[in-house]
Amino acid sequence: MASRKLNVNGVEIEADDNITLLQACEQAGAEIPRFCYHERLSVAGNCRMCLVEWVGAPKPQASCALQVKDIFPNKDGTPANIRTNSPVAKKAREGVMEFLLINHPLDCPICDQGGECDLQDQAMGYGRAAFNRFNENKRAVEDKYMGPLIKTIMTRCIQCTRCVRFATEVAGVPDLGATGRGEDMEITTYLEKAFSSELSGNVVDLCPVGALTSKPYAFNARPWELRKTESIDVMDAQGCNIRVDARGPQVLRVLPRLNEDVNEEWISDKARHACDGLNRQRLDKPYVKKNGKLVPATWGEAFAAIAARMSATKPEKMAAIVGDLAAAEEIKALKDLMLSYGDVNLECRQDGAKVGGGPRQSWLFNTTIAGIESADAILLIGANPRWEAPVLNARIRKAWTNGPVKIANIGTPVDLTYPVEQLGGADVLSGIADGSHAFAKILKDAQRPMIVVGSGALARADGAAILHLAAKIAGDSGAIGPAGTPAEGGWVGFNVLHTAASRVGALDLGFVRGHDMAGILGGGMEFVWLLGADEFDMSKLGNAFVVYQGTHGDAGAHRADVILPGAAYTEKEGLYVNFEGRVQRTKRAVFPPGDAKEDWAIIRAFSQVAGKTLPYDDRDALHQAIYKDALTFKDMHEAPAHLGADPAVWGAIGKAGPIDGKAPLECTIRDFYLTNPIARASETMAECSRIFVSGAQQMAAE
Repeated sequence: MASRKLNVNGVEIEADDNITLLQACEQAGAEIPRFCYHERLSVAGNCRMCLVEWVGAPKPQASCALQVKDIFPNKDGTPANIRTNSPVAKKAREGVMEFLLINHPLDCPICDQGGECDLQDQAMGYGRAAFNRFNENKRAVEDKYMGPLIKTIMTRCIQCTRCVRFATEVAGVPDLGATGRGEDMEITTYLEKAFSSELSGNVVDLCPVGALTSKPYAFNARPWELRKTESIDVMDAQGCNIRVDARGPQVLRVLPRLNEDVNEEWISDKARHACDGLNRQRLDKPYVKKNGKLVPATWGEAFAAIAARMSATKPEKMAAIVGDLAAAEEIKALKDLMLSYGDVNLECRQDGAKVGGGPRQSWLFNTTIAGIESADAILLIGANPRWEAPVLNARIRKAWTNGPVKIANIGTPVDLTYPVEQLGGADVLSGIADGSHAFAKILKDAQRPMIVVGSGALARADGAAILHLAAKIAGDSGAIGPAGTPAEGGWVGFNVLHTAASRVGALDLGFVRGHDMAGILGGGMEFVWLLGADEFDMSKLGNAFVVYQGTHGDAGAHRADVILPGAAYTEKEGLYVNFEGRVQRTKRAVFPPGDAKEDWAIIRAFSQVAGKTLPYDDRDALHQAIYKDALTFKDMHEAPAHLGADPAVWGAIGKAGPIDGKAPLECTIRDFYLTNPIARASETMAECSRIFVSGAQQMAAE
């Protein structure tokens, strides 16, 4: 790769030809201020705050818009001299800052961006100490409507266009743009409709001033008042890295953390804004049903009622179902407790997905999230990544933007924000498998083909047959190549896209035993333990004695005979495994409300009352027990190393059988904003559902 030498503030470096001068200066240790430039967005060159002096050039240069290959050496052949702290550069930046502040309102004391504002910081670091020399009246701009999540104070806007570029390039929803020119330029949604993207909240992080702020968080707190806890999002199965900001007993906001391999620096709107549901409809004390009505009880009374019923029930009539938000600790504890009673039924697939029981590769996103960018052909089978994993969908869009990748979909047509060839229903799979369909050749000719099997395919009655056929297509098309990660030259293009944060961890721990979901609901169970499980028809439990252990008064709690109040993901330390098999840990930001406890501790305490004492008294001992069940839990924060094209592995995936070509292949998620008890308790998510899913929004033109 071509490079050339530069002299930056007296430090000689060798920089890649294709990077910007701004990046080269930062490699040399210089600090370059900027407002419009962002590493993940196209170069706009709007703000001019990044001006530097190129010695010998007639004027300062915008370092974000100038590539290293455009900087030629001095006439004597020595490297070009770049000065980022010279009087010329300093005066240029002071002038730019003075212009930016001409119309900016002096409302820092009431601005939600105060304390974490780039404009404040850079005005102090790079602005003039003297008063502004412009005495004209400041212009005012009318605020715009961008939906229930984004609050606008557009008089503060400095037209950096970060939000516009994010909407168009990353989110793939060209809802934002600029109208007018010069002093009349305004950022707007044109017809003032809501910004309709599942990633819209990220523009608040991108905005370097207070023009776009979080509407649900408005006037709630200042950044220095908040305790900041690094954690993991559980609203979907991607495991996006987040920071939980809390004050006192309450979580006030959730922000993304940088992780290049998982979520880069984006999170979905549900991950960001469902946190207000943590404080509503909470279960904060045990309940026991007496005379057909749930009444508050002590822990001892609740445990006694459960123990009496379990001891009187045959093991084959007992079942436990793990919900979508459970951590590995409580899954392991519940598994050990239930198995201590005998041959019971265990299930972690609330949606009835026909996955599990085979090799671990059969339920993982084997390509890895970062590996998507290397794919040159992608086949989606019953998947809607825009709703199932919005940040993953942005990564697929990034692959489409950066290179020639052909994407096709088998299933119900959906808008994924990038061009997708619609192939039809499930019957198309047979044609691709035998090579008669045109897309079979595209997969065969691709260097790194990818197949993604979504919940819409797995949750059908013929889900195992579809999974088996997808694995066969992957093997025949070369999607299963050498072992190792894409970065190491390996390639495994067979992927399963889960929607539940608990799913992969539960499958790794073997929480699949006896009857499947359909068998449990139709098998006349007499005792069912629900570990935060709410996403199925409770009426099918019949007359079973139901224990609901969870956080919210949702469907499971309404059906329960005994309620055990647990801790939400922000209230406990827990291990979660994302869909690519990466083990990550949530951290406790606040304590559970009232008498609620951590879930594994509840199960451990009950085991002692029931005379089935579990062999771990603390978290470390529990983790050792988890490692015995699944050594993969020891590999924290690492995507697993995968096998290559081993027929013994890939031939054992799913189960051969007939496929119903008439049944629709559609996503199991009916409403992106209301997929779990926390989201359903959130007023913000309810408003988003009303506007974006129910179609209640109206545009200004109406």
